[in-house]
Amino acid sequence: MAVAVAQIEPVQGGPLAFLGTVLVGWLFFTFTAQIAARYLLGDVPWKRALAVGAVPAVTTVALGRYGVVLIAAVSLAVDAAAIHAVYRVRYRTAGLVAVGHYVASVLLAALVAYLLALFSTAPL
Repeated sequence: MAVAVAQIEPVQGGPLAFLGTVLVGWLFFTFTAQIAARYLLGDVPWKRALAVGAVPAVTTVALGRYGVVLIAAVSLAVDAAAIHAVYRVRYRTAGLVAVGHYVASVLLAALVAYLLALFSTAPL
């Protein structure tokens, strides 16, 4: 017996949908960048997290047609480069903050996805 695997077909959206996706991603990655930087670097301004958050947001949207492994690898690399440039830290520290940013992003995304799935099953 063969098991059918559901394929996700992207819906064609207009420029407003594209802009909204990038904006929501930017806010999400800004928040998680601030969490990672604050935890690993100490007291840092939000303005720097705004600059860092734009990089993985644009990268993930631009590479959306490719596999998850490629998206994760490229976004982690450009995130580390952005953290190095914005926070002016060594490459080793930037890599550590980038991994912390990635972990915070995955954990928060999983939490939000599970909460949305849970609330979608709630009776009205």
